[in-house]
Amino acid sequence: MTTGFLAISLGNLLAALLFMTGVWLLSLKKHNASIVDSFWGLGFVFVAWLTASSGAGFVGRQTLILALVSLWGLRLSLHITWRNWGQGEDRRYQVWRQKYGQSFWWQSLWRVFWLQGVLLWLIALAPQAALLSPEPAHFTWADRLGTLIWLLGFSFEAVADWQLARFKADPAHRGQVMDRGLWRYSRHPNYFGETLVWWGLFLIALSAPGNWWTVVSPITITFLLLKVSGVTLLEKELPERRPAYRAYQERTSAFFPWFPKPPAEERR
Repeated sequence: MTTGFLAISLGNLLAALLFMTGVWLLSLKKHNASIVDSFWGLGFVFVAWLTASSGAGFVGRQTLILALVSLWGLRLSLHITWRNWGQGEDRRYQVWRQKYGQSFWWQSLWRVFWLQGVLLWLIALAPQAALLSPEPAHFTWADRLGTLIWLLGFSFEAVADWQLARFKADPAHRGQVMDRGLWRYSRHPNYFGETLVWWGLFLIALSAPGNWWTVVSPITITFLLLKVSGVTLLEKELPERRPAYRAYQERTSAFFPWFPKPPAEERR
């Protein structure tokens, strides 16, 4: 990690916090902290383009990273915005709003928005490093492998989100458990796909000498999705709201896609 990279990256951290402060002000106007989810993906796009504008990395790799991060971030933000449109504030933020009462307006600034700004910046360290690395000034096996893994992850995430949206749009499926398509092989194929996206971006960053430390990016997002805001949270909530989910848990892999287990009576 060079002094130049450190200065630019710390500037990006400040920019990410200012970005999230702007989103916070909008949330106060709308009385809805859930909008932070819609701006999550856009934050990565913002940091990526800001980084590219301030560094002199290999143009080919910069173009690749900007394209991959922009495509992922824009799709995710559009999907979440469309999914949440007209739904009101997410239950998570409603609980916090009740807990903190009149102080929630400023508590949310650092508990929700600034926290996500810091996490956004931390996860984005791999693309930041790749964007600012002038060497090697050509594509390597790591660039190619990382792009392939990114494509697999992006496809998994996008298809899983699309399949779930179609399932929920059918009134006949109200209260049922989605166990079709990619969801037949993983209870959280969209999260699995998202982790692959970031491991792919890390591999691209790894093409430049000394960028091994950017493994913090995929490790952080994988930990968050598996243990904090993703799989763990939903695995606690869904069985309470959908009793059939317990049977789904028994036969379907939690994260890594795999063939479903046969019914319990067939395994006796």
